[in-house]
Amino acid sequence: MTLWQKTTCANWHATFEAYPVIVRAQQVNGLAELDAWYRTKLTELIAARSPAYITRNELERVTRWKMKRGVWRERNRLLVLSNETALVKQTSIEAFAAIPDPRKPVDILSRLAGVGPATSSAVLACVSPSLYPFFDELVAEQIPHLGKVAFTATYYQHYAAKLRERAERLNDVCQHRVWTAHALSQALWTASGGKAAHPEVG
Repeated sequence: MTLWQKTTCANWHATFEAYPVIVRAQQVNGLAELDAWYRTKLTELIAARSPAYITRNELERVTRWKMKRGVWRERNRLLVLSNETALVKQTSIEAFAAIPDPRKPVDILSRLAGVGPATSSAVLACVSPSLYPFFDELVAEQIPHLGKVAFTATYYQHYAAKLRERAERLNDVCQHRVWTAHALSQALWTASGGKAAHPEVG
């Protein structure tokens, strides 16, 4: 039985708690440090600003985090850095203001060079994790009826909706934890073993 099929909180919680262990098991230089920053610091940095926005340097760090967990594409990182700092700030202000629309914030952030639905979702997961889970192919492959993974805005909408629905069902039976769509995506990634367990991804 896959994690997706399990309905008890204990199974999901234990898997989610193992996330940092699986991050370290990837044995990717700098990933554990970037991941800790992404999970514990970035949300606070963004939330402390009024209006909320992400800086270009933070966006580049998010891009590195995403690629270290998945597939490294240096050209994408350089494209992200090619964006003007003021443009990243203004675009992210506009995107965050469009929350809770399920698609518009993703589309707005994707206007930036080097940014697609996956990077957009990584940013948005820090702002509204209940609505925007991080888009990861190892997670998508575990979700029934999504079909072949495609890094498009339309595919992401189906992916996010499935995770939101699953989080709602899990929250109906969980007493000690509130599950978000993003937390579910992290648990499912943990269950996959990451790219260390799937060398075809790296």
